[in-house]
Amino acid sequence: MLMTLIRKEMMHHILSARFIALLLMCVLLIPLNFHVNYHRYLQRQVNYQETVKAENNKDPAEQPWLQKQRTDPNLEVSKLILEPTPLSVFGTGLESALPSYLGMTRNGIQRGETALSTAPIAFLLGHLDFVFVVSTVFSLLSLLFTFDAVTGEKEAGTLRITLANALPRDILLWSKLIGGYLVFIVPFLVSLIIGLLVLVWQGFPLSESDIFPRILCLIGISLLYIAVFFAMGAVISIYFDSSKTALIVAFTFWVFVVLILPRVGFLAAQTVAPTSTAESVYREKTARRAELHATLKAERSKIMGKMIQESKQGEATTGIFRLDEAFVAKMNERMRPLEEKVRLKYRDLATQLDSRYAQERKRQDKIGINFSRITPTSSFIFLATDATQTGQAKRDTYFQTGTRYYEVLDAEMFSKMSDAALIETAEIPSPPAPPPLAELTLEEMLQHAALDLLLLCFFTGGFTSVAFLKFFRSDI
Repeated sequence: MLMTLIRKEMMHHILSARFIALLLMCVLLIPLNFHVNYHRYLQRQVNYQETVKAENNKDPAEQPWLQKQRTDPNLEVSKLILEPTPLSVFGTGLESALPSYLGMTRNGIQRGETALSTAPIAFLLGHLDFVFVVSTVFSLLSLLFTFDAVTGEKEAGTLRITLANALPRDILLWSKLIGGYLVFIVPFLVSLIIGLLVLVWQGFPLSESDIFPRILCLIGISLLYIAVFFAMGAVISIYFDSSKTALIVAFTFWVFVVLILPRVGFLAAQTVAPTSTAESVYREKTARRAELHATLKAERSKIMGKMIQESKQGEATTGIFRLDEAFVAKMNERMRPLEEKVRLKYRDLATQLDSRYAQERKRQDKIGINFSRITPTSSFIFLATDATQTGQAKRDTYFQTGTRYYEVLDAEMFSKMSDAALIETAEIPSPPAPPPLAELTLEEMLQHAALDLLLLCFFTGGFTSVAFLKFFRSDI
């Protein structure tokens, strides 16, 4: 009986105009979306390779950066460059908002410009990718497919006749949910396969071991997210007796769940837990370093004055001061303990500022994420962007790698540069190569985003349970 009702429900949707509209939208939207985003990825990859090539072609023996670095602590000695991920074709996520590189200076880490800062005017209209299409377009289409699943039969009078034949209500509701869902996902999966074939034809590395499983994971997450809105639509359809009322409520519900509440969560977090900006922290470290450098310079002048007087007194016959290698060595020897004290003081101060900023940002992000998780859309976006390596896990790994790289440079280079030496004689080595940016494996990603996956399952099960409870208690 269930299979017969499912086939009936599927034929009802297939013969409707909404199915034709859904099929055309899927076949046109998803493959075209993949085609455009893949060309954008290729352009970003070319820019990345040119940046890496220019950075690698620097010859320390021919470049004056070492001497400039001794006097200019804001000069970048090395860069950790962000490589675009191929999976950004499916979801841009935070990749366009992350700095293109992290520049290493004696004052700390300086962030390069983001991709959005050089984006074309077309970005004013928004960025269209697969994650956006699923989270926004297909969630609305899911509600439009189910808002009249029960209400429509109530108005036509067929629901009372159907239930008069001793048909169990759970069988009837399951047939509507399963039949409508299957009809909905067939055009979605067909268009997705066409889009993947288009990508492979253009050279996308679909068969790589770290890409194909992530795409399968993304598809599974998308199907689960669509199921959430099918269950929502069923609840709305059961609660109201008029299709027009159900349509208005469904659209209003979609606006709040998809467009408003996820953003309100982060706006509330900014109010509850305001933070400093990365640029203000960098400027504060620069100002503190300048203050300490000025103090060190003043102390050097005092010590140098005393040493000159001592030198003149030692030359009883001529009274002439000579700036020779012995004087420079003695001067640098006297300044070395003071300079080490100042360097350690600045390091502790910079560590304190960075730690405070990191804690502020972490607290604000945590509050915003938890607030926004009141809707399934936020959980889906967090999951999908982590699967495409463009989410918060990628951002955290990027900045943590930059911090570790800076610590290596500070130990091997910056600590050996003197701000107080009268004449710099120490040989400073070339900067070590930036470390590779480690990515989370698929298993680690699922562990990191386990809460969002559980929330999507909870929303699906919760709305489905509400739909059945209400349908069983309805007086039809």
